[in-house]
Amino acid sequence: MNPSDLSAPITGLVAAVFTPFTSCGQLRLELVPGLVRHLDQQGVHAVYICGSTGEGPSMTTAERRQVAEAWLDACPPHFTTIVQVGHTSLPDARELAAHAAARGANAISAVPPFYYPLGLQELIAFLAEVTAAAPTLPFYYYHIPVLTGGGIDPVELLEQAGPRLPSLRGIKFTDPALSQLAACQAVAGGGYDILFGRDEMLLPGLAVGVRGAVGSTYNLAPALYRRLIEHFDQGDLEGARTLQRQAIDMIRVLVDHGGEAAIKYPMHRHGLDCGPRRLPMAQLTPDQTGRIDLALDRLGFDHWATTPMAAVV
Repeated sequence: MNPSDLSAPITGLVAAVFTPFTSCGQLRLELVPGLVRHLDQQGVHAVYICGSTGEGPSMTTAERRQVAEAWLDACPPHFTTIVQVGHTSLPDARELAAHAAARGANAISAVPPFYYPLGLQELIAFLAEVTAAAPTLPFYYYHIPVLTGGGIDPVELLEQAGPRLPSLRGIKFTDPALSQLAACQAVAGGGYDILFGRDEMLLPGLAVGVRGAVGSTYNLAPALYRRLIEHFDQGDLEGARTLQRQAIDMIRVLVDHGGEAAIKYPMHRHGLDCGPRRLPMAQLTPDQTGRIDLALDRLGFDHWATTPMAAVV
């Protein structure tokens, strides 16, 4: 896919990229080019910037501009770049959308404003203002109700938003409700691009027709997930199931030893220490990091998480 033309669906893996911080919570954007090289060498050529994994909601608007610039400047032309611009403040969301467009992003995305309860029409009106600040960029609504508390039905959003959101291209669907995911895919004869956001359910997503997926652990173990997709595409469901279970085992290690605080810790095993999660996320203890490394050793993480550069096609 030519990233300058998002009329075609986004396919394959999209890394929900990390934002590197110092131990004191300051940005370490000099590490971003190394993260880009890591993904490029592993055959992952699409990134989702300043989302939940990238800790966008924990940063100031000025910091989010800096982070977006660092990633957009570092990504080569064959990358697809999506910048998450959602905010509880409409002027800030518009500013971030306009900035993403000016800096050369391929698309924008946004969570709904998550403080005041909104109905569907109020949400569409809000998103219309945000997308109007970057009218040439495809827009992906970010559906993640476990974090936003949003009760908006994404199917209804797709069905009703079209006339008021001309740049609406699809949804980043981060929810385990596979029936709702499938219903989103059927809207407008399959005319919207639905990107699935649950790494531990990639295989079930593929089975209901997902072709593009956004995930945190695609940074950690891109080779595992690329092989999973290859096995599925070749009709080897047992091989795909084995790899999905392997991914679930990896994710369970992180969930059991810190949860959200642990998600980017294993990057140090690739020589890319992204630092801790920023407060208000909990900080990992030395005991937790030790347990994570021991558990990943038992799983053989270093042998299957990545592929030697020469083997990536």
